[in-house]
Amino acid sequence: MGTVIAVCVSEKKGTQKHKVKEAEFIEDWGIKGDAHAGKWHRQVSLLSYDKIEEFRRRGAEVEDGAFGENLVVDGFDFASLPVGTKFCCGDVILEMTQIGKECHHGCAIFQKMGECIMPRQGVFTKVLHGGVIHEGDEFEICRE
Repeated sequence: MGTVIAVCVSEKKGTQKHKVKEAEFIEDWGIKGDAHAGKWHRQVSLLSYDKIEEFRRRGAEVEDGAFGENLVVDGFDFASLPVGTKFCCGDVILEMTQIGKECHHGCAIFQKMGECIMPRQGVFTKVLHGGVIHEGDEFEICRE
């Protein structure tokens, strides 16, 4: 079981996401008002809190959402889980569709640190069932 540390959104693609207290997740769409929502397989991005903290200890000054992640969750190593894993958080059900992504080397984090963790540690999901996720909510693998 994990805990949602941060919920983040951005209104425009290519910009860092910013923290919000809660967000509405829409089935087969993503987060209401987030630029990356749509009918595709990368509706919501997740990043493990401990991976961000490890990166910060190496000198990165990054805020939650800086990697483009929608949810920062403590208690999971997302990249070690198989594609197809389903997560439950309140009424929301997310299904992991992709691990990592190609990073454009022009991102501010890569320019400053020489690397970025999102390409290796970030995972992407689609929304199977909608609802609201709040900062502090319990987050777990669905029991089927």
